[in-house]
Formats: sequence, structure tokens, C-alpha cells
Amino acid sequence: MRLINRHPDRSGRLMLVLLPFALLLFAYFTSSAQRLTDNPNDKLLPSASQMVAAIDRLAFTEDKRSGNYLFWQDSAASLSRLGLGIAIAAIAGLCLGVAAGIIPLFSASLSPLLTVLSMIPPLAVLPILFITFGLGELSKVMLIVIGITPCIARDIEQRAREIPRELLIKAQTLGASTWTLILRVVLPQLLPRLLISLRLMLGSAWLFLIAAEAIASTDGLGYRIFLVRRYMAMDVILPYVVWITLLAWLMDFGLRQTIRLCFPWYEGAKA
Repeated sequence: MRLINRHPDRSGRLMLVLLPFALLLFAYFTSSAQRLTDNPNDKLLPSASQMVAAIDRLAFTEDKRSGNYLFWQDSAASLSRLGLGIAIAAIAGLCLGVAAGIIPLFSASLSPLLTVLSMIPPLAVLPILFITFGLGELSKVMLIVIGITPCIARDIEQRAREIPRELLIKAQTLGASTWTLILRVVLPQLLPRLLISLRLMLGSAWLFLIAAEAIASTDGLGYRIFLVRRYMAMDVILPYVVWITLLAWLMDFGLRQTIRLCFPWYEGAKA
């Protein structure tokens, strides 16, 4: 049997999923043990016990200055900024994408504008955001919005253009107005694609959030990582990176399950 036609069974698939992670952990802890044997004060590759102790200090011990649990405070601050930014970007991207993909009068001007805006590196406008909105929460949220909205809007626009023209004509012959057409015909087709777009943009949203928190913030996961880097506190940085990755995966999983539960017809329609 050709290799391209071989498919793993359920247990084999689970092993193939876990294998690269197991190899990475084995390589890391082997290298860590070797470096710590040669130099017990080495900070580059901390041991598991060192990372557990650091997280215990940050997550389960009150900070002496503020009285807060810094790990959970950072997580809550970052997630609130990220959630607000993604929500605004989703609504704005959906509205712009529908307008550019369905209404010709808007498409003529919006489509080129969205193309140009999507080419601007969001981190390049970060100083402008700080000058315009200050160093508070708004500038961090706006960086996420500016960073991912044009890409979401372009994706929604493309999907809107793929809706069969015959479907739109039939709805109009039945007396549907523009708003009825958008609400009853277009939006149901685009909502699952919006969730897929959000899944694809999660990595970029986290990138913009971490960058904003690293430059101007007093809490947040990105703030903490860049605060302790001056001390080469890899026992804090690595667990924070793993935690960010886990949060991003959980968000992706939640969106994927939402698509499966709320739009079960979507996968069949694509097939």
C-alpha cells in the first residue's frame, strides 16, 4: 500500500499527536539536566522543579506589595483585553466584509481600502496609538482591532462573493429587501466563516497583545514576561509561554466546537 493511502487508527493517531511533544520534552529536560549538572546556577534551561516553584510563587502566593496573585491577575488582564479586541474586530470585520462583498456601491471603495489596510504592519502604528489613545487600556485593545479587522473583513468579503447569485435573486423575487436579504440569507452563510477567521487570527491577536503589554503596561502576561527577562528568569518566562499557548489552544478549541454545535451543516456544505 502506498504511504499516501495509509491512515492511522484512533490509538495510532493519538500516539502520533503525543510523539512530537514527548520528544520536545525529552530533549529539553535532558539538556536542562546536563547544563545544571555542569553549572547549578545556570538560568537558561531551568528544571521542572524550578519552574513549578516559580509558578507556585506567582500563582499561589500573595504579592507582598499588592496583595494580589500575580499569575491570575496577569491572566485576567490579558484575557479581558484580548476578548474585547477580538469581539470588536469580529463585529467590525463582519460588517465591513458584508458591505464590501454584497453591496456594489460600498464594494467599489471598501474593497481597495481593506486591501491597503491589511498590508500595514500593525506594530508600526503602535507609537501612533499610544500618542492618540494614551498608555491605557484603549491603545492595547485598538492594536488588536486594527491588526486583525482588515484580514477578517477581506476573508468575509471573499466568502460573501462566493454565495450563489441565484440564491440572492430568488430571495429578491420573493420580496426580500436589502436588510432582509442580509439578515436572513447572507449572515447565516457567513457566521461560520467568521468563526473560522477568528480561529486563524488568534495567533496574530495574541502577538499584538503581548507587544502592546510589553511596551506600556503594569500587568498582563506580556508585561510579566518582559519584566522578568532583565533577570533572565526563564523559570517564569517558559511557564508563561506555555500558559499563553494553552489559553490560545483552548480558545481555538472553543471556536471549533461552537462551529460544530451551532452550524453542523457547514462541514457538509463544504463537502
